[in-house]
Amino acid sequence: MRIISVVGTRPQFVKLAAIARGMRGSGIDHVIINTGQHYDSNLSDVFFADLEIPAANFNLGIGSGSHGVQTGAMLAALDKVFTNQNPDCVLVYGDTNSTLAAALSAVKLHFPVAHLEAGLRSFNRAMPEEHNRVLTDHAADLLLPPTEVAHQHLVREGLGNRSVIVGDVMTDVCYLTRDSVKINPLDLGISGDYLTSTIHRAENTDSPDRLKTILKSLQELPMPVALLAHPRLQARAKEFGIELASGSVQVFDPLPYAQTIQMMMSSKGVITDSGGLQKEAYLLEVPCTTIRTETEWVETLEDSWNVLSPDVENLEAIVMRQKPLAVTKPVYGDGNASARVIETLLDFKF
Repeated sequence: MRIISVVGTRPQFVKLAAIARGMRGSGIDHVIINTGQHYDSNLSDVFFADLEIPAANFNLGIGSGSHGVQTGAMLAALDKVFTNQNPDCVLVYGDTNSTLAAALSAVKLHFPVAHLEAGLRSFNRAMPEEHNRVLTDHAADLLLPPTEVAHQHLVREGLGNRSVIVGDVMTDVCYLTRDSVKINPLDLGISGDYLTSTIHRAENTDSPDRLKTILKSLQELPMPVALLAHPRLQARAKEFGIELASGSVQVFDPLPYAQTIQMMMSSKGVITDSGGLQKEAYLLEVPCTTIRTETEWVETLEDSWNVLSPDVENLEAIVMRQKPLAVTKPVYGDGNASARVIETLLDFKF
């Protein structure tokens, strides 16, 4: 059986790490395509090395561009690779332009599609990721939701008969990495009490006024803030003439996965607009403040482990809240999701 995995961004590389590990010894011919959607080495090459992912069989080198241009370029490149490789299944991950392009290319070429992390919904149709995940779910032959909530979304959309709950493969990698850095801690370049932050979404970075307000709120917090500055954030800040490293904010380049996990584990809280970091913070039992109006990971909101804060004017009161007394729940699986994914792929009648 030949399965092609299509990835292109940092969160997808993390998911791929779990799947690639599970594929070993399974008898599956696993082909990896990296679209190059995240082309910065700190968001791509370092993750393959850090997470011991096999080198991609194909690197399309698509790079950045508008959503239409980027997705169209991926479609054109993927058609040729899929036709030459003749897969039994194309496995797509998450909700990026790489996800949608791979699903569309495979469907139009009549190759079966499986969607890992299916069923997530923000119900915010202004988000490009929402378009990508909904369209991919309705195109796919096999849906692999991580949680019961995600599965119920698919049931309500008439897709329950092709949906199998497998758990969250990012939990697998997060737990393995957490245990590893506990034994072999890394030098992070920051110590004492601090907060970890990432900001990268278009709604928070494309408006100069919005970005200035967010950064001013971070810079005025009464505790050092380790800002892991995504290339998009760095580019927008330079374009708008905004200084990132000021006040409480200390700027770091994006870190390899293990350092990112240790950075969060050692911090007093996380401030982000990233879907992945919300969930990782929950898994690591670190309070998270999310600068968005909604979240796909609604389970993280229970007991205030994660608090949505689109209004950043009063950020300090939310960020500096006490750590919840309630324990987090194992809603994202037990760390063995990748094994269930492989078993489901092998058993499914494509």
